[in-house]
Amino acid sequence: MTFYLTTPIYYPNARPHVGSAYTTIACDAIARYKRMCGYDVAFLTGTDEHGEKLQRAAEAAGMAPEKFVAEKRKLFKELWKTLGIGPFRDTAPPEDDVEASLSHQENGDDSAPGAAPPIDYRFVHTSQNPAHKKAVHWMIEQAKKYPLPYCARCDKYLEHGTRPATCSTCGGPVEHRRAIFSKRYEGRYCIHDEMYVSEGAEPVNCPNCGRPTELISEDNYFFRLSAFQERLLKHYEDHPEFVQPDFRMNEVKSFVKGGKDLVKGSLRDISVSRRRISWGIPWPGDPEQVVYVWYDALTSYLTGIGFEGDKRSKDFEKYWMGAEGPSKVVHMIGKDILRFHAVYWPAFLWAAGLPLPKTIFAHGWIYYEQDKMSKSKGNVVYPETVVKAFNEFGAPGNDALRYYLLRDTPFGLDGNFSYDGLVQRYNSDLANDLGNLASRTITMIHRYCDAVVPEPSGPLTALEAELKLDFFRSSYDEGAKVREASGYVEPIRQELDKFALNAAAFDLLTLISAVNGYLVKREPWKLAEFNAGQDRETLALALYTAADLLRTITVLLYPIAPASAARLWQQLGCEGRIEDQKLDDLKWGQLKPGTKVGKPEPIFPRLDKAKTLAKLHELAEEDRAAEQNLKESKVESEQKPGAPPADGQVPITDQKSQITNQQSSIANADAPKITIGDFAKIDLRVGTVLSAEPIPGATKLLKLQVDIGSEVRQVCAGIAEYYKPEDIVGMKIVLVANLAPRKLRGVESNGMIVAASVGEHGRPVLATFKEDVPNGARLK
Repeated sequence: MTFYLTTPIYYPNARPHVGSAYTTIACDAIARYKRMCGYDVAFLTGTDEHGEKLQRAAEAAGMAPEKFVAEKRKLFKELWKTLGIGPFRDTAPPEDDVEASLSHQENGDDSAPGAAPPIDYRFVHTSQNPAHKKAVHWMIEQAKKYPLPYCARCDKYLEHGTRPATCSTCGGPVEHRRAIFSKRYEGRYCIHDEMYVSEGAEPVNCPNCGRPTELISEDNYFFRLSAFQERLLKHYEDHPEFVQPDFRMNEVKSFVKGGKDLVKGSLRDISVSRRRISWGIPWPGDPEQVVYVWYDALTSYLTGIGFEGDKRSKDFEKYWMGAEGPSKVVHMIGKDILRFHAVYWPAFLWAAGLPLPKTIFAHGWIYYEQDKMSKSKGNVVYPETVVKAFNEFGAPGNDALRYYLLRDTPFGLDGNFSYDGLVQRYNSDLANDLGNLASRTITMIHRYCDAVVPEPSGPLTALEAELKLDFFRSSYDEGAKVREASGYVEPIRQELDKFALNAAAFDLLTLISAVNGYLVKREPWKLAEFNAGQDRETLALALYTAADLLRTITVLLYPIAPASAARLWQQLGCEGRIEDQKLDDLKWGQLKPGTKVGKPEPIFPRLDKAKTLAKLHELAEEDRAAEQNLKESKVESEQKPGAPPADGQVPITDQKSQITNQQSSIANADAPKITIGDFAKIDLRVGTVLSAEPIPGATKLLKLQVDIGSEVRQVCAGIAEYYKPEDIVGMKIVLVANLAPRKLRGVESNGMIVAASVGEHGRPVLATFKEDVPNGARLK
């Protein structure tokens, strides 16, 4: 079985932050888990180094694009090394050594006999990569030849890849269209997201980032995406696992069904070349044009494992084509690039005659203290800060960061990062719960058993049998009845198979708590006061049980916190390497009695919260100062006085004062005018109030659950003095859906209810509707 996992091919226009690290850490955890399940795993990451945004960034920096992207690429490679992910081998060797990219290079595999081969970590980049250029050209040439039979009478495309003379439905003549054709493009383009937004000259903001788009008018090559609409929808229905989580699949279906063609309501054909820029792969046969950056970048998933078109490596045949048995290909991406992966990429692959990946999993964004990270706000978190600060206090910085990101963020939804939450989670889960369990178990074996795992004698008592039941799929006799349970180990594996990393980490903590609770009940320190008889046997049973289950916990911990799990594995004196353990073999009683345990050194030392937070903020401030100095030097040369920040974001001040200013502006008859672009930044959605309840200690606030179609939002609204909870349940309201989350009286609010202010006391009156409007409908 093979498992090919990819991160996004990152855009190297800036230093990678904790959001980039989140995706790569999650992928690394999944890759390690899959290897322990027996899979032959390949892991690909890399950098997408072409496009207009990078060309402009290089020009602003006064550098050649080649040098600019090479410097940024290095930052990504250094970060993965700092985070202990890899080592990666570069899949873009010099032009005279292309063969090296087509053969697997062994990296000193010293895995245990029977273990899966080591994870094949690969790094691909798109510029100065001859193998990648050949692959992109091949993809385009195949699309040029791909037949798309079309019946004008039925106004539909027939089975792709065939060349019928007549339509099987109406008997009329069939026109054979080309997947790639040329025409003049005029429309709006977002430079920041490298995305075509709309046709026509009318100004419009990018739906992804909210920035103004640019008008482009030039002759380009187009991909006939409209011909793939029905095929895409059928694939989504036949393969519900193709886009995950499920609500992301609903978004994709809605986009494809709704279409973007203003006339026919079908998918709009997309421009796949650019004439006005030079930084990219030249269009085959037309050097005045370069390949659209997304056609270029997505092909990296193929070239990263040895694909050059007609020339294909054994690794490509194995991992993508499944030549050596069952194979799975999974793309892990951020939610903002889902359209390119779930709509464009399948069509590009079909047009080239290649199979599709198994799953595209789109996760959410990582916010900083409920606010979107932005350099202009000075709230960007860099992983190096966390690792350095924790390491200075003797704590495992990498694993602390990994555990916090994976434990606190439901994979697929947006997550929140805060230094306070990071330290709190580390101290409570790792230092207190796991650290305490490991320390006292190994210490007691040293103290009471001469540092040797004792031999348990006699049958399990009900207490141990219950604990065994909690961990493993098993059954046992308790008097006249037989109890069966799935235990916790199997559900953790099921959660990891679904990429529910946070749920798996939570259940792992439950196991840790179970063993800690067992020791509290058994009280081996009291049993040790007596040196003979039943107490001595029970002591041996208790310490063996705790150590054996600690071994199980350590194996399950490894994908999430690999370095710390390896240290704990050594302290337990376990044989072999932890990364070579097979989860299928995980069972009760695997720790051999007589094993010599190591010195009980703390793996997760408890941190002084105040000192750690001070160090984190100190290092973060150093980062911000360095970034600000760089930004100011650029702003002075690039921006006119009064222009918005370079990244298009407006700094946010204190939220309370901001709301007050907004209210004052509304009340002021001479309030400044806004443009249609300003208004387009506000995402107003229709929602139904599902529930409403008072917030303890707050006289004016109600906590609402609002269904806005794609999700249910929790919102705090200051309307308790005028609306009873039962009066507004079922009411259709208007919600500001893209307002940054914030906490009111300790309750998180994800949006703001729209209301009029009536009378001299400003009584709120909720905006609602007389007609039936579906949840999620947008106000324009």
